[in-house]
Amino acid sequence: MTLNLRSEVERIGDEIIARRRDFHRFPELSFEEYRTAEVIAKHLTDFGIDHQTQVGKTGVVGEISFGEGPTIALRADMDALPIQEIGDLEFKSCNDGVMHACGHDGHMAMLLGTAKVLSQHKNNLRGTVRFIFQPAEEGLGGARYMIKDGCLNGVKEIYGLHLWNYQPLGEVGVKTGPVLAAADLFEIIIKGKGGHGAAPQGTIDTIVVASQLINALQTIVSRNTNPLDNTVVTIGKIQGGDNFNIIADKVKLAGTTRAYTEENRQLIKNRISEIIDGISVSFGADIVLDYEDGYPPTINHSMPTENVMKAASRVVGKGAGSPYLSMGGEDFSYYLQKIPGCFFFIGSAPDNRDVFSTPHHCSHFDIDEKALLVGSSIFLNLVEDLLA
Repeated sequence: MTLNLRSEVERIGDEIIARRRDFHRFPELSFEEYRTAEVIAKHLTDFGIDHQTQVGKTGVVGEISFGEGPTIALRADMDALPIQEIGDLEFKSCNDGVMHACGHDGHMAMLLGTAKVLSQHKNNLRGTVRFIFQPAEEGLGGARYMIKDGCLNGVKEIYGLHLWNYQPLGEVGVKTGPVLAAADLFEIIIKGKGGHGAAPQGTIDTIVVASQLINALQTIVSRNTNPLDNTVVTIGKIQGGDNFNIIADKVKLAGTTRAYTEENRQLIKNRISEIIDGISVSFGADIVLDYEDGYPPTINHSMPTENVMKAASRVVGKGAGSPYLSMGGEDFSYYLQKIPGCFFFIGSAPDNRDVFSTPHHCSHFDIDEKALLVGSSIFLNLVEDLLA
């Protein structure tokens, strides 16, 4: 494997890796990224880059203007996860129960590396680059708060990347259209009539109702959506019953749905309601659905995706191509609903390990740190292509 890294990135490669390790050592949860924001702001100050703090609560936005021309934005997320890190990394998390287990530490390091290089080439480009360091990607939708505070004002296109342990170093996943799913959640409360297990005839058995409902919900994917589409309906939680010989009068279910298109997202949502109504009538149970829309699907625009493919191919050659697709969700989708852009994936599976041995959101997550130099190199190629 040959990587054609930018020479400017190779020169500061150790710095980029050191920054990632510092962020990894001091992880912070969503909207609690206070130290993280301070460190980012200090680096931007050292680079001579104008910036604002407390954007979208705890976010940071920096900007370099090279004169007249378009404005493009590059984004990195900042938050960690409520996971206890295991293992013996020398830069293991110092914050109990909090860990960078998804790669956001590396995302920030890559964007800071890009910013430093660009700060030293102010006379070679035209236009403006905006560096968006966004809090609270992990479930709280920090992108919406950044948008509300104006981070996209005047921006023509936006680009974001994600370290991706499902692909090895030297591969970059780039694709037009959906690359991550809409991620919704729901809770269902079933109320019936309890009683003795030996006298079911006078009851409305909520556990039986729940079992019928769970099976019926699985037909949405198998019988209502196109088999060629990517959709998921999962029940991940069941609570009900107190004893072996007592028929429960209440059961609670909770789950998630995933879809790559808004059409399938709405189809699934509607079918859940219809199935609940039918089973409620059939069994005489009172069933209440609380459905919460999560992140929309992440759908890349065609021209920005072509831009990324061109920039990535100069770094990894034929390693640039279709990503390993996931049904995960990502709030970069909110940016893509507002302006054109592309979200792409940097292969980062640790060297000499199976690509599935250190998945995202696990307590021993780690990356091949050479992937950081790949990401910064692609960002720089993008800026050069768009603003030269």
